[in-house]
Amino acid sequence: MSSSFDDLSRRLGYSFNKPDWLELALTHRSFGGQNNERLEFLGDSIVNFVVAEALFARFPQAREGQLSRLRARLVKGQTLAELAREFQLGTALRLGSGEMKSGGHRRESILADAMEAVIGAIYLDSDMDTVRHRVLSWYEHRLEDLNLQDNQKDPKTRLQEFLQSRQMALPQYEVLEIEGEAHAQTFQVSCHVSALEGVTTGSGSSRRHAEQQAAERALARLEPGHRSTGGEGS
Repeated sequence: MSSSFDDLSRRLGYSFNKPDWLELALTHRSFGGQNNERLEFLGDSIVNFVVAEALFARFPQAREGQLSRLRARLVKGQTLAELAREFQLGTALRLGSGEMKSGGHRRESILADAMEAVIGAIYLDSDMDTVRHRVLSWYEHRLEDLNLQDNQKDPKTRLQEFLQSRQMALPQYEVLEIEGEAHAQTFQVSCHVSALEGVTTGSGSSRRHAEQQAAERALARLEPGHRSTGGEGS
């Protein structure tokens, strides 16, 4: 297996007994031959079940509709693509030349599908307990962030809607620094909003968390009376 696949395995926290499963999971249909679509189908079912099981245990008083909405938030393509970016999945994708030239390794749908395929590959390479443990470790902070009493949209979504409603340019996020080992990294991220002087910054155990904090701080400067939950920062 190539060094890029080895590096990815370390980031995922799982070493494949049969590396061919990982290679197949990262093979887009544009590459030709066998591709990851069947693994994607399997991984989609697994992540839906594992997340549903976790939510069922975490929120014993929640109604079916509440659990369904929470699960939809966690398993939607955008969230899966965020996971894929955290693992730098795009750098290891096997794409056809046309898809590669058009930036397919950054496309949300391709990243989300590949993330599901990787989940399916881990299951076939091991067992249900192993893949459950891996998925829950990846979703740990996202599950901790959930609160049945707080139905408010996340800071990044609120910031984007705030700017769109005023026909302003969307925010731009940039990773400033990544510290620590692969299994315990801290991300430093900036958020640039054209209506603000300078940038706001955020930090967190994932790029997503850091971006949410930076967005929260931008909202605090844009919206009078908005109370930031992200602490002090630029």
